[in-house]
Amino acid sequence: MEEQRPKITLIPSTADKLLEVLGWLILFVLWGYTISHYSSLPDTIPTHYNAAGEADGFGRKASVFGLPVIATLLFIGITVLNWYPHIFNYPTTITQDNALRLYTLATRMLRYLKLVLVLVFGGIAFKTIQTATGESSGLGAWFLPLTAGLIFIPLIYFVIKSIKEK
Repeated sequence: MEEQRPKITLIPSTADKLLEVLGWLILFVLWGYTISHYSSLPDTIPTHYNAAGEADGFGRKASVFGLPVIATLLFIGITVLNWYPHIFNYPTTITQDNALRLYTLATRMLRYLKLVLVLVFGGIAFKTIQTATGESSGLGAWFLPLTAGLIFIPLIYFVIKSIKEK
């Protein structure tokens, strides 16, 4: 039998609002930067990078718009998903007593992940444009470990905090 979880309205904290505003701001900057630099791109640009951050795939310059498009779709999709915290998977049973705390924690985690995603896609777009125009030589060896750390360290933190929340 399916568990009936409480459906409650969450009131975002100042930190939650800040994460939302920063995410939207970075998303708009990503679009602005991409559009403003499009005309200066050569016909062929890097479209893929290896684990060392070196360009190893190339394509048409229009492909640079794939980065803000994907970032936007992910951002909006996670935003909509965040309206329904009662459908998320949780490591503990949701009760009337812990629902507010666990839903708040889960929605904050998703807000953080949205911010990281637009930062990552923004960084890739920035470095792609810089590489295509000869101002840089790829993402750099630091990009993959930094991205993994920005995603997985907070995820582990939020999961552990959720498990401890009874």
